[in-house]
Amino acid sequence: MSDGTNVHGVTMIRVAAWSAAATDRCTTLILDKTGTLTAGQPAVSDVVSAGWLPPTEILALAACLDQVSGHVLAAAIVRAAAGRDAPLVLPEAVQEVPGQGIAGTVRGRPVRVGHAAWAGVTGDPRWVRTVRRRARLDGALTVFVAADGQPAGAIVLEDRIRPDARATIRAIRHGGVTRIVLATGDRAEAAGPVGALTGVDEVLAGLTPEGKLDVVRREQRRAPVIMTGDGINDAPALALADVGVAMGARGSTASSEAADAVLTVDHLSRLGDVAALARRTRRIALQSVLAGMGMSLAAMGAAAAGLLPAVWGALLQEAIDVAVILNALRALRPPVPDVRVTPGYTAMTRRFRTEHRAIRADIDQLRTVADTLDEPGTMTQVRQVYATLTGEVWPHESAEEAELYPSLNRVLGGADPTAPMSRAHAEIACQIARLGRLIDDIGDRTPDSDDLTDLRGVLYGLHAILRLHTIQEDETYLSLADSADAAVA
Repeated sequence: MSDGTNVHGVTMIRVAAWSAAATDRCTTLILDKTGTLTAGQPAVSDVVSAGWLPPTEILALAACLDQVSGHVLAAAIVRAAAGRDAPLVLPEAVQEVPGQGIAGTVRGRPVRVGHAAWAGVTGDPRWVRTVRRRARLDGALTVFVAADGQPAGAIVLEDRIRPDARATIRAIRHGGVTRIVLATGDRAEAAGPVGALTGVDEVLAGLTPEGKLDVVRREQRRAPVIMTGDGINDAPALALADVGVAMGARGSTASSEAADAVLTVDHLSRLGDVAALARRTRRIALQSVLAGMGMSLAAMGAAAAGLLPAVWGALLQEAIDVAVILNALRALRPPVPDVRVTPGYTAMTRRFRTEHRAIRADIDQLRTVADTLDEPGTMTQVRQVYATLTGEVWPHESAEEAELYPSLNRVLGGADPTAPMSRAHAEIACQIARLGRLIDDIGDRTPDSDDLTDLRGVLYGLHAILRLHTIQEDETYLSLADSADAAVA
């Protein structure tokens, strides 16, 4: 199979030793985070000031110093400053310590960029708490900046999730993969939100190359495994997996050589389609082989019994060959989905409508609690709301994802029509988890103004997204059964 071949819009991959039979057996996928589910390039999302320098000046000073650094975060800071037209000059007397940071002189001012201790941060001032909370809640990276011998602020960076990441995971599942594991060397705070928003089954963070090998071995005890990766560190795991898929566009030569297949693009969005196509092709091929052998054996039996003359036997064999070929050619046509509204789907829509009516009061309670956060004793109400979200609201959303949406996809047809609504489920789960981390962070102390701001933002956000999401489901999806009943009547 050559590069660039297209079958029904499926971009095929260069295959070294990847057959349809091997793909058909694999039901577990292990994938990396950086460059696969995320963009692979951290970007500056915010600049937090200690109060005595403006954020624009903090970013400009850091970018001037980072021009001579080869660190991936340094390149992101320089890009952000250039994008904001910050004036950049070359630094002097530069000293870089791996794992700590970089120091130098910018326009006659001593500047340090790196870890908190490297930048001279001591104690726990308010602006530092804000930065560290942002890193914990959002899985962000932080770079601290010092100028004139004292901490000036911090730069917050995020490796943003690819816009098609969740659709990629859903397409892979549609192709027959039942378990997806995110295995990454990044810290858990950065990997957790990515896993939650993209819908993987398990997140394993902080892994060494040996750790990834252990993950592959563990998963192989359950089922055959597809492993994806793009770096040198991924090469051993790619070689060990039943099917290794390397990201060829940006990946290393070592990973490409170790893999069984190489994707010539930077994402996995077609891998699920390829797996589904391989399964369907293998199924049709087996049908053709068995049907051809069965009919040929029957014809030979009839000929041996004297019921079939030689000439007619030859013509019949030709007809069998043509029939088998025509059946095999069905692999060139995409499958036609069944779009009927079944009684089972109608009953399911009634059930979820009833649950929607039950959780509307829970959704309204979110806004009520957010409106009264300044009053004494509100943390008790916040904890009660969180218990309701985890005990009632989220189980309902999870059931929709597991039961309702697969049925909807069969009814509606097309390429994953419920993907946007499924993305809303992922955001709801992420925000509920964020609220839980906020509650744990506050603990038993009285919340300060920053705590209240963060709590209010999460509660209002959850209220808005849950209210809109529920209305959209009622009006768009759960009304399909009513439309079908009306059409029949």
